[in-house]
Amino acid sequence: MDTEHPNILCIMADQLTAPALPFYGHPIVETPHISALVKEGVIFENAYCNSPLCAPSRFSMLTGRLPSRIGAYDNAANFSADIPTFAHCLRELGYHTCLAGKMHFVGPDQLHGFEERLTTDIYPSDFGWTPDWKNFTERPTWYHDMLSVVQAGLCQTSNQLDFDEEVAFHSQRKLYDLSRRGNEQPFFMIVSFTHPHDPFAITRKFWDRYNHKNIDMPSVAPIPYDQLDPHSRRLYHVCALGEYAQTEERVRNARHAYYSMISYIDDKVGQLLEVLDNSGLRDNTILLFISDHGEMLGERGLWYKMSFFEWSARVPMVFHAPGRFAPRRVGQSVSLVDLLPTLAEIALNGKSPVYPDTLDGHSLLPLLEGKDIKNPAAVYGEMLGEGAVAPLLMIRRGCYKYIYSKPDPEQLFDLENDPTELHNLADRQEFQDLRRDFHAEMLQHWDNEALHKQVIDSQHRRRLVYRALRRGRHTPWDFQPYQDASQKYMRNHLELGALERSARYPVPEVPQPDGPAVSNE
Repeated sequence: MDTEHPNILCIMADQLTAPALPFYGHPIVETPHISALVKEGVIFENAYCNSPLCAPSRFSMLTGRLPSRIGAYDNAANFSADIPTFAHCLRELGYHTCLAGKMHFVGPDQLHGFEERLTTDIYPSDFGWTPDWKNFTERPTWYHDMLSVVQAGLCQTSNQLDFDEEVAFHSQRKLYDLSRRGNEQPFFMIVSFTHPHDPFAITRKFWDRYNHKNIDMPSVAPIPYDQLDPHSRRLYHVCALGEYAQTEERVRNARHAYYSMISYIDDKVGQLLEVLDNSGLRDNTILLFISDHGEMLGERGLWYKMSFFEWSARVPMVFHAPGRFAPRRVGQSVSLVDLLPTLAEIALNGKSPVYPDTLDGHSLLPLLEGKDIKNPAAVYGEMLGEGAVAPLLMIRRGCYKYIYSKPDPEQLFDLENDPTELHNLADRQEFQDLRRDFHAEMLQHWDNEALHKQVIDSQHRRRLVYRALRRGRHTPWDFQPYQDASQKYMRNHLELGALERSARYPVPEVPQPDGPAVSNE
């Protein structure tokens, strides 16, 4: 591996929770391709998203900064073009930057430092999904509902399958293109799939990999509504969880489909790895496998995300570069904001760049190299979208997780002794010093009142802008992939032999003519 300028390929799943993966302990799910990476890679046991919602999590990950610091409050928050991402950082360092698949960019800038995008996005890029904290009781039609669970099962195809097949096709082709460029420029590429995000529907090929009778039920049964914490009760309203009964068969069908969708993603990972092998790129490419957030999958009677319980907030994070990083498991808590400084230092061969803004993330390079970090930083999380009515804030430090929202009772969990988060320690006398320490840290890290006002004001502005832009002539921001057909396949301005050679990998040699001599007589 070229340790100075390795390629970096990031494969990203959507709504993939770490507890549902075999290398995090799940006994049923099958991921042979990803598990093979884990055996040779560095796996982070306690990696978290910084917001359990798609767009805020991704924007935070890309920038190394918490959602509140960049205005990434919810799934319709504008992602400002002047905020550097790790695509900007790596591009400035000489990398070719490329994005395929979902990233849920919102606003006119649909590149954010990527030199090219291979596909459009599966989600809208406008402000139409802006929540309204001042009218919490009103459920917009774009909110999640229980139909994803009720209708879970088999399909021949779906919106998500159409999208991910397109992403996989263009990504594989692009990797071959990168292998036959004939120059030494390293690349950074994200391939971002939408599976296993709900709705829970998958083809029989993947469904049949699992015995339906063996599908496990949630480890924590549905908690009676009146015993739920206030935020979980709000999620019942937001996702209309009480609209349909959560029968055993519906839950089992949804979990069966979800596991099958994970195996679908694993097959896509295998296809990408095969291209890396066939194109000669594998040895000089660092692989990173992650997700944007988790999925409750019926645990506690909750579905989807939007909370800081482990199934919603904990994500896979695997680095694979056996020529550079020795295989190991890292127990220290980390989060997605750590990726920007990590990737930048990898690109600079261990040197730390100068950033235009203070980052919330910390480089994972020492951990990747097997070093221990004394006094590791805490992990911080924010939920500022639908389901909240005030900032919902999380601190993970050591074995403890602290959750705060002004309208709600505080929550404090010991994940080492209570991994299912059933025992809130915040009211116990013996934990009051610890609770007060976390509360003081929260007050120091966030200005709750100011943040609450910023979210409300942003929601009001964006709803007005959206209503206005939907009147009259509509100019969408959705990314339109461009292909220059004049430079593809056979064209009269391209010399045929040179074209065929440049498009073939490996490039064939051109031998000297060795046919019989032709007489001029």
